[in-house]
Amino acid sequence: MSTVTVVGLDLAKHVFQVHCIDTEGRVVLNRSLRRREVADFFRRLPPCRVGMEACGSAHHWGRTLISLGHDVKLMPPAYVKPYVRRQKNDAADAEAICEAVTRPSMRFVTVRSIENQAVLMRHKVRELIVAQRTQLLNALRGHLAEAGVIAAQGACNARALAALVAAGDDEVPTCVVQALLPLVEQLRHLDAAIAEADKAILEAARGSADARLLMSIPGIGSLTANAFVATLGPDGVGQFSGPREFAAFLGLVPRQRSSGGKERLGRITKMGNVYLRKLLVVGAHAVLHHHARHEDPLRLWARKLLATKPFKLVAVAIANKLARIAFALLSRQARYAA
Repeated sequence: MSTVTVVGLDLAKHVFQVHCIDTEGRVVLNRSLRRREVADFFRRLPPCRVGMEACGSAHHWGRTLISLGHDVKLMPPAYVKPYVRRQKNDAADAEAICEAVTRPSMRFVTVRSIENQAVLMRHKVRELIVAQRTQLLNALRGHLAEAGVIAAQGACNARALAALVAAGDDEVPTCVVQALLPLVEQLRHLDAAIAEADKAILEAARGSADARLLMSIPGIGSLTANAFVATLGPDGVGQFSGPREFAAFLGLVPRQRSSGGKERLGRITKMGNVYLRKLLVVGAHAVLHHHARHEDPLRLWARKLLATKPFKLVAVAIANKLARIAFALLSRQARYAA
């Protein structure tokens, strides 16, 4: 055990697999561990490099092993998969992780602090609650349509239906009101929870210098800025070689199928952070909806694209542009100048 220098750790809920090698690459140990045994096992090892896939609970175990003196490296699972030989099992996965973590070209994921994870959790919880609120509004619309009460599209009009139910309006039969009141009460609770989350995110964005820089960009508000800062973590944009790599991290660059010196570009890859990409595309829609009121280069460029391209395609192009502008501002620590 004293000769171990690199460990591949395959994470699980109860049964973990470790693959240990020495400086010569010889296998020293390959065994399974119960969850309660993991900390004691690594406590007995000398300080070594520990590779893990960046999956559920990876950051927790990363913090635990760092506190024990080990050098922890998290890797995207898609980058580890090519090193799995033939059949997939826990032992093969741990061996592949051990092999991948020694590669000089491997890309690593920074181990997050629990505070940083809590910020990202707030965004995920807010997204879930917003989806639940949309489900409630659609349910109210559908049920009231069965009673002959309809409203135009849009959340505001659906809320008008909820107000009718809450007020016990004569237009809605009493039996229907009694059946739908639980939905209206749940809608109120969700509205309050979303407002509380928005307030906390706004305060966090205003308290961050990087977030304030991002909020100077058209189409980026407190929600997107705070999500950017929390996702990038302490390393910031320094972990990317340039703005195109940052856009690729968000899945906003064209998919390539180039061969034989002939370049073939397709639709965007959609590989990377789904949440940030969605926020940028939504912000790009806001930029396009109000482009006629402004004459800055970004809106002029968007206006020229709209003359020949579909609206949604231009929105994705604007999202790509916003990502690159965000990279430039964070790199230079400068505000956006229209």
